[in-house]
Amino acid sequence: MRYNHYTSKSPKISEIGFGAWQLGNPIAWSSMTDHDAINLVHEALDMGENFFDTAPNYGKGASERLLGEALKNINRSKIAINTKFGHTHAGETNYSADYIRESLEGSLKRLKTDYVDSILIHSPEKKYIDGSHNEHYEVLEQLKKEGKILAYGASLENSAEMISYMTHTEGQVIEAFFNILHQDARHAFEMAREKGVVVIAKIPLDSGWLSGKYTADSTFDGVRSRWSQADITTRARVVDQIKDIPIEGQSLSQVAIAYCLSYEAVATVIPGNKNLEQLDLNVRSADYPMSEKTVSRLEQFYDHQIKGMHLPW
Repeated sequence: MRYNHYTSKSPKISEIGFGAWQLGNPIAWSSMTDHDAINLVHEALDMGENFFDTAPNYGKGASERLLGEALKNINRSKIAINTKFGHTHAGETNYSADYIRESLEGSLKRLKTDYVDSILIHSPEKKYIDGSHNEHYEVLEQLKKEGKILAYGASLENSAEMISYMTHTEGQVIEAFFNILHQDARHAFEMAREKGVVVIAKIPLDSGWLSGKYTADSTFDGVRSRWSQADITTRARVVDQIKDIPIEGQSLSQVAIAYCLSYEAVATVIPGNKNLEQLDLNVRSADYPMSEKTVSRLEQFYDHQIKGMHLPW
């Protein structure tokens, strides 16, 4: 496990972080008890992970609550916590600048801490990232001065959003949708590196498709029921094509995580973990750094086979 710079006041963060969407989320992770969730966080710490990503709407507040319980006796200066605002713990959306402080205070209470290392605007509309709502950043700068946050940023979907955000704001962190099947974000990585903006790679396993466990015959319920049969067939086909690319001998999920980590701009990758087996598999991805030749192959595969294709996640 390598550790990378995050904020000037945060510890260096593990290159493989802990995506906490699944904690306390009964829709997709019904078999995980609170005890299991807390134990999973403790195991992640033992394996060297010290970066935890959450949000108020994950499990309607349960993710933050369980993280807070799991981390309450851990030296706070040794871990980094990232949360968000915009999607509320009640399952609604509220991007109002007047709501930022209220949202943060709720997160801090659930997380049992007096500050977070970063807070991100959660998948916002264009108007919140193009500089036209400066009141948001006045609030965020004030929260930095008060020590309640160490940095702020946004959780974004593509390179155009990332470039706009870095052009019009002083945000220090971007959580970018980035994986082998969705590579557009890499076109903003050089700008991020030049401006010193930290990139968190989200959805690195493409909602499970890059774990290798789904096929054209797979069926889905819960949030994954959004995929049509045509979506499933197309996704299965491109995943099979990736499996045919000559790649050093780790599992597909480890290839997917190693690919994200191959970019200097990416400070950490945040796969979800359903159980200890998945956690261990994800963490061991750090043992397989990807060669430049393989990165180039996967970039060419995207540019020639996937770019412009509709692959709803």
